[in-house]
Amino acid sequence: MSKFFKAFVHDERGVSAMEYGILAGIIAVALGTVATTFGSNITSWFSTINSKVTSAQNGTKS
Repeated sequence: MSKFFKAFVHDERGVSAMEYGILAGIIAVALGTVATTFGSNITSWFSTINSKVTSAQNGTKS
């Protein structure tokens, strides 16, 4: 049984997959943070553009 545990501890075949998983998790958290931080700013920006385009179609100034 002790040979099994020693072999398990020294086996590095799954390390790359674990590293990729951790990296994917970090990227997901970073994207979520960026979306949360800048989401309302982007929404406001598109709303401003929409109102300017609408007013330009109607021939009025905003």
